[in-house]
Amino acid sequence: MEKIVITRHRGLAAYLLAKKLIDADTKVISHAEPHDLKGKHAIGVLPYRLAVHAAKYTEIQLRLPADKRNTELTLEDIKWYAKDYKTYIVIKAKFEEEETECQKKKLK
Repeated sequence: MEKIVITRHRGLAAYLLAKKLIDADTKVISHAEPHDLKGKHAIGVLPYRLAVHAAKYTEIQLRLPADKRNTELTLEDIKWYAKDYKTYIVIKAKFEEEETECQKKKLK
């Protein structure tokens, strides 16, 4: 499955490459639209409204202090603040839908 990284931090792309989560040919973009993600494994930090368009979504959890937010993050910053990554399959559900129905859809 094709991977795509969504980040505005070059340090995150370098971190993913160093961890062998991506290869040198993986496309990296700073902002995503639904068409960018369709059928792909998206990696980065995305809102659910976008993650739902990806086949899979891996969230890179960053525990940033306030003074590091909205600043460029280096590879060293990412190594320090990256805590874990988790992969999800995100589905859209109606608000009223029972949890069991959502789970059934997820398994299809």
